[in-house]
Amino acid sequence: MKVTVDQVKCVAAGHCVMHADEVFDQRDDDGIVELLDPNPPEELADEVRQAAAVCPAMAIHVEE
Repeated sequence: MKVTVDQVKCVAAGHCVMHADEVFDQRDDDGIVELLDPNPPEELADEVRQAAAVCPAMAIHVEE
């Protein structure tokens, strides 16, 4: 699995962090998504997919 984020699209809602905090974080100054692990382990795959699915800005992209 390969994960990418589009920080320009991000609206800082934080849903990604709520679903997969081992893979996503938010910048302190503006809340924009930060990708902690672009190649997360398989055991986090469901959480990452869910984070991408609930992103209101569709700023998370997952390649299987």
